[in-house]
Amino acid sequence: MPNTVFFDLETQRSFDEVGGRNNIRRMSMSVGVTLSSATGEFRDYLESDVQALIDELTSADLVVGFNVLNFDYEVLRGYTTQPLDRIPTVDLLQDIYQRLGFRVSLDSVAGATLGVSKLADGLQAIRWYREGKIAELLAYCRQDVDVTRQVYVHGRENGLVKYTDKFGRTQPIRVKW
Repeated sequence: MPNTVFFDLETQRSFDEVGGRNNIRRMSMSVGVTLSSATGEFRDYLESDVQALIDELTSADLVVGFNVLNFDYEVLRGYTTQPLDRIPTVDLLQDIYQRLGFRVSLDSVAGATLGVSKLADGLQAIRWYREGKIAELLAYCRQDVDVTRQVYVHGRENGLVKYTDKFGRTQPIRVKW
């Protein structure tokens, strides 16, 4: 049975603190969370565990994330020279962007597709990290991983997900995951 690993990470610093989007590798991971389809279990990673996280991702049959190619993997490139671009990956945001021509948030897709909202946002995650609230940070990251999994499964089973547009209307997006 193939092992699909759902993945998300949070950072220690914001875009502003590292000089913009061209310096994602300098943002540093605060925590990472995976959910393996083979075991059904979440795994939590701190920065000190980053190599174990990279090992799990590179050994997966498929990695699924939201903005994983242009963000999460870029953060991890600050820790490794392994070719992360060779990992079989489904990036939900990249696929949606290719279909719509613009970016949408995971919160917008999760709300319209599943009726769930995220617990917080990336800036709140950075505050929790700085306050030493690692349990809250991990809970937030776990929820993002689980929401990503649910959106992916919904898209695979139904051939579509939804998002809320700038006028507050729910719009469908055809997907082939």
